[in-house]
Order: sequence, then structure tokens, then C-alpha cells
Amino acid sequence: MPVQPTPHTQPPAQADAPRLRVLVLAESCNPEWASIPLVGWSHYEAVSHLADTHLVTRVRNRPAIDRYGLKEGRDYTAIDTEFFFDLMYKLVRRISGPNKGWAMLTALTIPSYLLFEYITWWRFRAQLKKGRFDLVHRITPLSPAVPSPMAAWCRKAGVPFVVGPLNGGLPWPAEFPNLRAQEKEWLSRFRGLFRALPGYRATRNAASALIMGGISAFKEVPARWKDKTFYVPENGYDPTRFVPPTPRTYTGRPLRAIFLGRLVVAKGCDMLLEAAAPLLRAGTLELTIIGGGPEDENLRTLARTLGIENIIRFTGDIAHRDVAQHVAQADIMTFPSVHEFGGAVVLEAMCMRVVPIVADYGGPAELASRNCGFLIPLQTREPFITAIRTTLEGIVANPQQLEAMSANALRRASTLFAWPRKAEQTLAIYHWALNPTRPKPDWGMPLRDPAPESLKQ
Repeated sequence: MPVQPTPHTQPPAQADAPRLRVLVLAESCNPEWASIPLVGWSHYEAVSHLADTHLVTRVRNRPAIDRYGLKEGRDYTAIDTEFFFDLMYKLVRRISGPNKGWAMLTALTIPSYLLFEYITWWRFRAQLKKGRFDLVHRITPLSPAVPSPMAAWCRKAGVPFVVGPLNGGLPWPAEFPNLRAQEKEWLSRFRGLFRALPGYRATRNAASALIMGGISAFKEVPARWKDKTFYVPENGYDPTRFVPPTPRTYTGRPLRAIFLGRLVVAKGCDMLLEAAAPLLRAGTLELTIIGGGPEDENLRTLARTLGIENIIRFTGDIAHRDVAQHVAQADIMTFPSVHEFGGAVVLEAMCMRVVPIVADYGGPAELASRNCGFLIPLQTREPFITAIRTTLEGIVANPQQLEAMSANALRRASTLFAWPRKAEQTLAIYHWALNPTRPKPDWGMPLRDPAPESLKQ
């Protein structure tokens, strides 16, 4: 028998402002994982403080959600499509290896997601038709290639349907022509064909609002849907988990740098090691590499070749709950990823008063700004390494410049990207979807830097 849910409720913020009732679809949603599952959970959890929500997710997330304190049936519903998804996941891992082949994984798991929505509709259609929910919001999947049949079903039932954040479409950089092959993303050459998939147009026609999580994704939206499209970066950070330390002093000691991310070619950690090696050997810079992945052994070999194996520190993978304590020890986040349409680690640095050094390309360059970080123009490999090294040398020579930039980083992160702030942005989109005659929210693209007085200590 289908579960008969009651939306997750909390006391309304204002007695005269009834809370919206929202059915949240987030098949990838887990408070104990990282990457997309954490985005799905964080977005849902933040919205649940401003609206009466009921979450629909995959059954694999049930244990973590239960540990968080939600009750199945009352707060959330778990849909079992694991048999289908796991089969495709194992096939992609066999073909591409771990941490690679994401385009192929997205393509092959579309049928399992369609099954997820079909079961969801079957369980909730009566309540939706009776007006039990004010609107439906599909948070994950993030891929714009995945259609949503529930958009059309909800439209027929008279229930607004919000999709997003959707992200992707960031071109593989021409400066690194072999990168796509190294990441085994050969299928991404045909990515544009997703517009011909059944459901692509129907999803966008039926949706009341489309949220794009990146500039590249926003630019992909055809003009006929632009009037209901919003730009809101997909990533945020949890201010209860990432509590900023007191302002640092930077003199009288080596500069402390950190790299945080999967150890894959696209993240550029090898270029960071080459750029930083002279400063590491000189004792003016310390570097910690946090993360694991297929490039781990290659990076350790490179460190030995550069004579820095006993200077840098490799931690391997760590739990996300432990990230903040590592980031808090750093002065700068050195993250030279050259194909990154998200970049949550950049925010996790900024909110801890850590100044990011990133490529001026893709998601990291949308999260940071030149007031709070170093955005290095994307170039071919050797000039890019030189530019990273020059930037590091400039910071080592004048570390005091980090004082103002670190304050700006915290201000930008806390004002625009803390999950409570992002939930307010989402709620504004909900209200517009329910009444599109009201002024359309617009936070800028990229998001505009806040005024100095907006920082809340």
C-alpha cells in the first residue's frame, strides 16, 4: 500500500503568512555523503525551515535520513529503484573505472529515474489533484539531460512544477585538448543530443520555473523558456558545520595552502604541485592535499620527482563532517580545476576566511569574485602552471593582502551562499511560480558581491 504522508512541518515564521506546502523530489539526497547527494539534502533541509515539505527520495538514502531524525511516512517517502540503478552504475564503473564516465552514467540511469517519477506520481497523484500541495520542486537530478514526466502530469493537475538547479554544459576547455579522453568522457561529445530525447521539450514547456545552477547551463536554455528561467548556483554551505575562525595573521610563518577534491586529472592537482614546488622546497609554503581518486599514486610519484614528498601532506579521503577543521588551518585554497561546473569546496573555503585560487572558468569563478579570490585566466598547461606559481609568489611576498580578501570571502559566502540564504532565494522563486505576474527575482549572473555592511558576525 502506498504511504499516506503528512508534510514535514515547523512553526510558521509569520502568523499572517501561511507556509507553502511543497512536495520535494530529490532522488539523490543524503546528509552523510558529499557532492550531489549533499546538495540534494542541503537544499531540501534548508527549504524545510521555510515551507511545509515532504521529501521523496531513493530508498538507499533511508538509513542516513532516519539517523538525522526524519520519520518515513510523515516526513519523507523512500522509493525503491535500486535494482535498476545499481545495474547501470556497475556497468559504467566496469567500462570507465571509478570517478569517471559521468556522462555515460547519467545517460544509462535515465530509465531508473523515470521509474522513480512514475512511482512517485502513482503514490501522490490523488493528493496533488486534491490540492494537498501548493507546488512540486524537483531538486535532483542536477543534469539537464534528465527529463521529468511529472512536470506535465502536475501541470494537468494544476500544480506548479519547479525544476532545478540544473547544471552542466560547460565546454571542455580547448586549452586542454586531451582532457576529455583522460576523463573517459567520450560520450559527452554527443551531449547535445539530449535535446532530442523524449521529454526534453515537454519538461520545459510544463515547468512553471527552471533554476539553472551555472552560467553555462543558463546559456543553453532556448529563448522561448528564458522568461521563466532563474540563475542560482547549485552549491551552498552549512553555516552550522562551517563556523568561521577568528581573522588570521599571516606573517612570521610559511603560507598554508590546501587542495580539497577528487584526485582526477581535471582537478589539476598535478599542475598545482609543479607550480608550488619551488616555494615548498624554499620553506615559504606548506601544502595539504585532501581527497582520493585514481590520480593518487601518480601525484605521489610526481611529488617524489619534484623532491617535495616529505613536505606536502596527503590525507586521503576524509568524511565531509571533518572538512571544516582541515580548512580552518589554511590561508589559501589552491584549486586549479579546469573543468568544474560546481565547486562547493570553494565556498567551504570562503566561509572559513580562506582565500581561493581558482581558474577563471566554470563554477569556481562564479562562486568567488576578484574581491575575495585569485581568478587565473585559463591557458594551456605550461603558462597556466606559471600563472599559478606567479600568484603564489605574489601572496608569499605580500601575505597581508589576504586580510581584506579573507573578510570579503566570508562576506560573499555568508550573504549569498549559506543554505538559509539560498532557501530564501528558492522561496522567492516558488512565490513567483505561483504568481508569475509579480516581479521576477534576479540576483545577478554571477551573483553580485554584497555591500561590506552585509556581513553578519
